[in-house]
Amino acid sequence: LHSPRPLTGRLDYTISAGHRDATQVAYHGLGIDSRESETRYRMRQGYAGADAWFRLIPWVIVRGGLRYEDFTVSDGQGEAPDVDDIFTPDTAPGLGDNPSFLHTTWSVAVDTRPSPEYARRGRLVEVALHRYDDQANVYGFQRIDTEVIQHIPIVRENWVVSLRGRLQSTLGDSDVVPFFLLPSLGSGSTLRAYTSWRFRDRHAALFSAEWRWLPNRMAMDAAIFFDTGTVADRFAALTTHRMRSDVGFGVRFHSPVATPLRIDLAYGREGLKLNFAASAAF
Repeated sequence: LHSPRPLTGRLDYTISAGHRDATQVAYHGLGIDSRESETRYRMRQGYAGADAWFRLIPWVIVRGGLRYEDFTVSDGQGEAPDVDDIFTPDTAPGLGDNPSFLHTTWSVAVDTRPSPEYARRGRLVEVALHRYDDQANVYGFQRIDTEVIQHIPIVRENWVVSLRGRLQSTLGDSDVVPFFLLPSLGSGSTLRAYTSWRFRDRHAALFSAEWRWLPNRMAMDAAIFFDTGTVADRFAALTTHRMRSDVGFGVRFHSPVATPLRIDLAYGREGLKLNFAASAAF
C-alpha cells in the first residue's frame, strides 16, 4: 500500500507484507577469494512493516522504516551441493539457525535527481543505518550503508558520465551476522560480470562508472561501463589491491522517469554474463 501520491508530497509512506521463497540461492563462502564453485540453500522469508519518507525541503529526504522479518533456511534445490555439505558455522555464520528480526532503518539523503529510476543529471548522497534485533538475542547487529551517485551531462545531455560509490559496513566486530544477511557483491546492479551474491563478508565497497550516449532521448540509452569492488572481514582490509572488476556494454529502454528494461553484457575474471533488469543500474 502506497500513499496517494507516492514520493511527490512532503510525507510519503508504504505498508507492505509478503512471503519470499528463494529455492536456489548461491553461497560461495566468505571473502573476495572465496571458491568459484557454489553451494546452494533455500531461504524462506516472511515480512511485514512500514516505511515513511519526509522531505524537509524538495531535495533533502529523511526516511524511517520498521519491519518484522522471519527467516527459514534449508537445503536448496538443484544439482549444487547444499551449504552444510561444505561449510560449517565458522565459515557460514548462523548455519543451522532460523532467526527472526525486528529490522529498523533510518536514513538521510540529499537527492537532486529528477527521478531515482532514470536520470541524466543530479546527485544522490545517502547514509542509512540498519539495525537488526534478533528476537532470540543471538544475531543482533547493525550496518551502515553509504551511497553517492553523480550524473554529469555533457553537451546538452547528448552524453552522460555517471559515477557511483557504495560502502556497506557492519558495526561491532563481535556481533555475528547470519551468512545470508552479510553485505555482498555480484548482481546486475553491482559487479555485473559475477553471479548474485558471489562475494560476501562483513564489509563491502563498490565503485561503478558509465559513459552513456543517447541514440533516442525519449526511449533508449546505450552505455559502456566499469565496475570494481571488494569485500573483507575487517574495514581496514578494504583495499584496492584485493578487488574484482568487470567491463561491459549495455542498452536501456526508458521513459522520462523509469527504466522498464535494461540489458547489460559484462566481462570479468569468471567470464561473460548477460543481465536483464527492470530498473536502472544506479
